[in-house]
Amino acid sequence: MAPRPVPGPVAGVVEAWDDDEGVGAIRTDGGALLDLQCTDLADGTRTTAPGTRVTGIAAPGHHGRWRAEDVRPTP
Repeated sequence: MAPRPVPGPVAGVVEAWDDDEGVGAIRTDGGALLDLQCTDLADGTRTTAPGTRVTGIAAPGHHGRWRAEDVRPTP
């Protein structure tokens, strides 16, 4: 079972991404899994790639899941 994230700033790596659906997941440095939607990508591109290092904000999502908001690639 993955660790539960703490609300607030997080860093991690895009673990999965589906361009057709515009959804994916981020694995945080702490091991938590966050849902990711294309509308939460801060750069407006609506796409990303697995393996991309990112920062964002962990927030409660739907149905008890956690999501990433304001996600930005880390230089």
